[in-house]
Amino acid sequence: MPEFLFDVLFLRVEELHVTFWLTLASFACWPVCFWWMHRISREQSAVLKQLGEQGKRIERLSKEEHQLVKELHPQVDQIRENVEQIAETADKRPSGKSQAP
Repeated sequence: MPEFLFDVLFLRVEELHVTFWLTLASFACWPVCFWWMHRISREQSAVLKQLGEQGKRIERLSKEEHQLVKELHPQVDQIRENVEQIAETADKRPSGKSQAP
């Protein structure tokens, strides 16, 4: 019976030994996990900041483009009218080619 008891106690000690090392590994993993998450969060914050700045630049460029279009719109109509007038004038003018007798 004492041998049986020794075998049971030995297995119990081995189980405790494994449990101890697993617990220690778990405690070591927590700081690594928190560091990793903090690092990811910091990178995400940097990306969000860049996206916000990019959005502001796009918005500013869009407003400038809108202002240019507003300024050019009347000029486009004027250019179209001038082209039509020139086309009419060119159609009315006799061609410079001489006709053969």
